Amino acid sequence: MISVDDYRDRVAALLGTSPATTLPLAAAAGLVLAEDVRAGVSLPPFDNSAMDGYAVRAADVPATPVTLPVADDIPAGRVDVRPLEPGTAHRIMTGAPLPPGADAVVMVEDTDGGTETVTISAVAKEGAHIRRTGEDVVADDIALHAGTVLGHSQLGLAAAVGLAEVRVHRPLRVLVASTGTELIDAPTPLRHGQIYESNSVMLAAAIRGLGCEVDVVRSVVDDVGEFRKVIEPKLADADLLVTSGGVSAGAYEVVKDALTGQGVEFAKIAMQPGGPQGCGRWQGVPVVTLPGNPVSVLVSFEAFLRPAILTALGHTDVSRRRVRARLTEAMSSPAGRRQYRRGVFTLSEREVTGIVGPRGGPGSHLLAAFTQANCLIVLPEDVTSAAEGDEVDVLLL
Repeated sequence: MISVDDYRDRVAALLGTSPATTLPLAAAAGLVLAEDVRAGVSLPPFDNSAMDGYAVRAADVPATPVTLPVADDIPAGRVDVRPLEPGTAHRIMTGAPLPPGADAVVMVEDTDGGTETVTISAVAKEGAHIRRTGEDVVADDIALHAGTVLGHSQLGLAAAVGLAEVRVHRPLRVLVASTGTELIDAPTPLRHGQIYESNSVMLAAAIRGLGCEVDVVRSVVDDVGEFRKVIEPKLADADLLVTSGGVSAGAYEVVKDALTGQGVEFAKIAMQPGGPQGCGRWQGVPVVTLPGNPVSVLVSFEAFLRPAILTALGHTDVSRRRVRARLTEAMSSPAGRRQYRRGVFTLSEREVTGIVGPRGGPGSHLLAAFTQANCLIVLPEDVTSAAEGDEVDVLLL
């Protein structure tokens, strides 16, 4: 058997790094910058008011109350601002450019709000309520570094420094295929011996959630010729093929039968669930083949696919958060295999170490238990039992 860590490295090596492409900001959410973003302008791009109030010379308001004539009105967006003459004030709005000659802004709350003259009741301090040019970002400085994940605030900054598009790692185009003659697509009525197909639904949602484009082929029957007929024409448009089912040691293992000798190697991984796996290249396209049971699919996604895809997309933080927790009940695990069990992790304000309890048994068909879980409890290969109260590793989902 191959270790989980060695197999994870194999899967990651298949994908490499996605090439860079240029996308409009609206299409770049969640993607990773492929190159530094330099500011086209300073932020703020000009000295401006941080408050609604009055632009003054601090020397004209050494004590209060002071009444000054209001010589001009400056709303935000005005571009023809004239200088402030000594002994006068300009009414000014938040974000409006500071007039030359002004060195302070008095909040409207500290005045009588006049429009012809204004009476000021607070001493003006030089620099008060002024946003200076480049206080946040200086023009031509790096505003966002390569490798940054573009969330809403990062996209806002890119827009604020004058960008309409960015260079990002291109979303992977992933082809997801589920196999099994027993699979039926809802809402077709089931016959005895049939089950509703769910693996492709789960995988497509999980992979889209990482920022990929996903094409889905559902419920391919257990026939090698049919498998190749359906999948091969789609390979040209795929950066990755992910299959579920048909990789074990029994008969009618369609994926294994179709891809053995075609560049894909199949192996047993030292883990539970998710032991039978395969990866390689088919017609030049990276392929990852997963088992057919739904919990095996989800655990395999967490262990192998998620970190590999995130790495390919340019992410540097690709691991789930790992914590230690005390077991609320005893667990057992097969020798020589890393077990992943669904669990519920909780941490109260008084606890330094959280507690965790398994949900459902170890069976790879128990999907409902996964929906109730917020973590995976990990028992390493050299641990065959853990008692109630023992500390264990937990991957937070």
